[in-house]
Amino acid sequence: MNDTIKFEISIPTDKDGYVLLQCPNCGTFFKMTPEDFQSDGILAIHCPSCGLEGDNYFTKDVLDLALAKAKNWAQKHIKDELKKIEKKTDGIVSFSVESKLETEYESPIVSTIDAMEIVFFPCCRKSIKINPLLKMTGAYCPFCGVINYDFD
Repeated sequence: MNDTIKFEISIPTDKDGYVLLQCPNCGTFFKMTPEDFQSDGILAIHCPSCGLEGDNYFTKDVLDLALAKAKNWAQKHIKDELKKIEKKTDGIVSFSVESKLETEYESPIVSTIDAMEIVFFPCCRKSIKINPLLKMTGAYCPFCGVINYDFD
């Protein structure tokens, strides 16, 4: 039996093709293209606001959906396995499975923050979307961690 379970979660992009991310350290929202976020050439992502590396930039909506999917799968799998055992039991001990599953609502992910501006980082020749205030005060390049104050 394979012990690996995989769930696919589609994270929608905005009209410009960027996905919403959130820094696990400071909570700042920003957007990157899926190609840049999933690129094997990028070893770490730096938050454009605090400059720190994070291990998980998924938003709460994405994490909540992943947990709901996992819980629903686990409940169904456990009930199915108990049903198999129920049919095989003969003799002194027997049990039946009659509970109804209460599934967790799997809310769709919606890209809700649109008040961001595209900025280009000449150090890595890539762009992201950030809050306009962060654009005025300076932002760290998420690809190399260098701070940039000069945006066009």
